[in-house]
Order: sequence, then structure tokens, then C-alpha cells
Amino acid sequence: MATKKAKAKAKPKAKAKPAAKAKAKPAAKAKTAKAAKPKAKRKPNAAFMKPMNIGTALQPVIGSKPMPRTEVVKKVWEYIKKNNLQDAKERRNINADENLRAVFGGKKTVSMFEMTKLISGHLS
Repeated sequence: MATKKAKAKAKPKAKAKPAAKAKAKPAAKAKTAKAAKPKAKRKPNAAFMKPMNIGTALQPVIGSKPMPRTEVVKKVWEYIKKNNLQDAKERRNINADENLRAVFGGKKTVSMFEMTKLISGHLS
């Protein structure tokens, strides 16, 4: 019986570390191959750059001439910053004044993520 225990203790268990190291090396080579490629210049999506007609509720805030959706959001943010309408404690919320309340569907406070959704309803 004593010899069986000695044989059982003598066998070391196989470790999985060498296999993990082998996988890590090709990944490191892939990173350097990515860095070597020159970056291609990003092209803007044409749908975002298409001039949109501004609805009547949104016109007092940003004006009436057609502009791309990206510019509309920029102009609304300029209006919010100019009139200090961003909530002081919860910076993600916008406190609407009379002009923005018409755009926001009568809501007093709107989150900045909900704001873009509500603005898109006034663009055509």
C-alpha cells in the first residue's frame, strides 16, 4: 500500500500556462501589424450631411434655413449653453425654456439623449 501512495504523489499535474503563453504571442504580433497600416480618412455618412427642413417649433431656437442634422444638434447645444439651460446638479438633463418646451413636447426637463430623439421629430 505504501508504494501506491508514493507513486500517486510522484506524478505532477500538467499545467496549462504554456498553452496560454503560446496564444498571447500571435495576438501581440497582430497588434503591431495593425499599427503599421496607414489610417484611411473617415468619410462622413451622406445621410447626416443632407440638409433638413426645420419645423416651426424649432425655428425660434436655431433659425429657419435648411441645415444638416449634425448642425441642428450643434445649434441647439449653442442655444442651451448661451441661455444656461443645462441642469447644474444633473448635467445630463436640460431644463427647457418657453422655446425649447415647444420642441420637447411640453416637458420641463429632458435628458440629453432624449433631446436628440425629440429634435428629429421637427426635421423633415
